[in-house]
Amino acid sequence: MTFDVSRIKEQYPFKSHFFDTGGLKLHYVDEGEGEPFFMVHGNPSWSFLYRGLIKHFSTKYRMVAPDHIGCGMSEKPQDDRYSFTLKSRIDDLEKLFDNLNFQKPVNLVVHDWGGPTGIGLAVRRPAMIKRLIIFNTAAFRLPSERAFPWPLWAFRNLSVADYMNCALNLFSVITAKTSTVKKMDEKVYYGFTGPYDSFENRVAVSRFVQDIPLSENDPSYKQLMEVEDGLQKFKNTPALICWGKKDFIFDLSFFREWKKHLPNAIYRNYDAGHYLLEDSLDEIIAEISKFLQNA
Repeated sequence: MTFDVSRIKEQYPFKSHFFDTGGLKLHYVDEGEGEPFFMVHGNPSWSFLYRGLIKHFSTKYRMVAPDHIGCGMSEKPQDDRYSFTLKSRIDDLEKLFDNLNFQKPVNLVVHDWGGPTGIGLAVRRPAMIKRLIIFNTAAFRLPSERAFPWPLWAFRNLSVADYMNCALNLFSVITAKTSTVKKMDEKVYYGFTGPYDSFENRVAVSRFVQDIPLSENDPSYKQLMEVEDGLQKFKNTPALICWGKKDFIFDLSFFREWKKHLPNAIYRNYDAGHYLLEDSLDEIIAEISKFLQNA
């Protein structure tokens, strides 16, 4: 079954753009004009996550939202064509970012794996970051008070879980079913799960989980430390952190950890799950609008 984007045209009515990262096509949305937003999603979502923000703010701002390689409508390579590491993700974003040739610093928006990848880009281009808008994510090591969540442990370490994800779209389906407080509309559910429509097209979802760096022995640990250490560059950058407090993966321990790294940020939390924009979009739009006016 092939992903049919026409099924979500009402929810996601945007023109598709593609950028060649060096042999692989990266899909992105680029809507509106004005001061730019650069919005980075996580796993297993894609630019679809940001559709509400794009619709609302594209009347006054330029809204750019890429899909990571292997996600959404970007090309979905296998292991022989892509390394699926944190560094590769940051490299991709950097190439796209430079190609877009922004004339003004951007409002960087991050969620989930968008945290280490998007902040990783910011650390390389700090002068091009005007504001930070952060949703449930991390750009640092697992908080000391937080045990590594067992569902992630299973997908990260068990070959059977990797196989079941690729065979049954398990990770994407579970995430869609557990990441909101409100019942997810059928078309929205299709939007989040539909791009991962075959065994081969689910590889990136598994690799994201397997790449989570927990110790110095993990391939992306050094890169994550560079991101974490680089957060100090943004202590005085206007930042808004909006948190779905019913997220059972990125729980409030991560929210508290952000306060250590960005003590001057504005902090808000909502009765929302991991996909907090599905639960609290209007409230978050109002908070972002106020933030843009005052920061």
